[in-house]
Amino acid sequence: MIKIKTVTLHHITQTLKTPFTSSIGHVTDRESILVEVTDLEGISGWGEVVAFSTPWYTEETISTAFHLLKDILVPLLMNQPISHPDQLNHIFHNVKRNYMAKASLEGAIWDLYAKKQGVSLAFALGGEKSEIECGVVVGISSISKMTEQISQYVEEGYKRFKVKISPDQDIELIEGIRKKFPKLPLMADANSSYSLNDTDRLKELDQFGLLMIEQPLAADDIIDHAKLQQKLTTRICLDESIVTSEDARKAIELGSCRVINIKPGRVGGLTESKKIHDLCKANDIPVWCGGMLETSISRAHNIALASLANFSIPGDISSSSRYWEEDLVYPEIKAVNGKITVPRAEGIGFHMQMDIVKKYRNSVTVIKNSYI
Repeated sequence: MIKIKTVTLHHITQTLKTPFTSSIGHVTDRESILVEVTDLEGISGWGEVVAFSTPWYTEETISTAFHLLKDILVPLLMNQPISHPDQLNHIFHNVKRNYMAKASLEGAIWDLYAKKQGVSLAFALGGEKSEIECGVVVGISSISKMTEQISQYVEEGYKRFKVKISPDQDIELIEGIRKKFPKLPLMADANSSYSLNDTDRLKELDQFGLLMIEQPLAADDIIDHAKLQQKLTTRICLDESIVTSEDARKAIELGSCRVINIKPGRVGGLTESKKIHDLCKANDIPVWCGGMLETSISRAHNIALASLANFSIPGDISSSSRYWEEDLVYPEIKAVNGKITVPRAEGIGFHMQMDIVKKYRNSVTVIKNSYI
């Protein structure tokens, strides 16, 4: 049984080593909320709010997530002891959406649960792999800068390469990359910047042998994606359109995609992520784990999740040093020859460096359980 004593919300801001640009946003300084859940025995589990400062990816923000956690979700959780993280879905069922806020607290409970069971988070989730393959993301820039970045990542051994595209920078960009890297495992991420009116333009991407094109159409659409997939040879991967396992079921039945990107923060946590994974596995739909420019806490959760069997495409899980000057955990999360070893230690398998957390911390909020 898990009985929570305190929940601590650490609001931090870190500056990315390289600003990140996509068709829908530009990020230089990354706010995060680190969620620390401590039980009566003094054991702590860690999660993270992966929402951004403004609602350009989903409707959630750091500010809205803080409100949900402090005033609604944490009080709901403290009101009753739990025996398994899966129970949070029921506890939070009357709170609509706000998946990133829910996922941060659920992730901390999963970490705490695994530690109390004396097993790794990967084992607790049913992971099978001892190591995972890693991919990288290259933000929109000039072709020369992007190919330079890709060259560096090729040397570092990464296994899959995602480039951001938009209607203003797509065909010429992909063509330029393909000329230099004709056999590169390459995919394109459109971040919902196209419509069905761009079908002919998107069909031009078929010639480049891409692994997939991610979320070309609207973030809340599965109908038009099905129409588009019928016209394309390239596989469509859905990201923002899939926020529940029911969304995934409907998209699969409609033929809206041939790949799904699973981000625990987007879908409300690891429990829902596993449901989507299992559904896709049963329908021969490969999945991979996406990234959110997150800290090493979420990166550790993603490593554990990506150890499940149907994560057959390298995810956006790379070395922390690609993004940050200092890692919040030790040992440092590091990809070696494009692979990361799945930790066997209890919980997420990494230790927090609280001195570094405090260095980047803007504020801290401690919520005590008034029911004990």
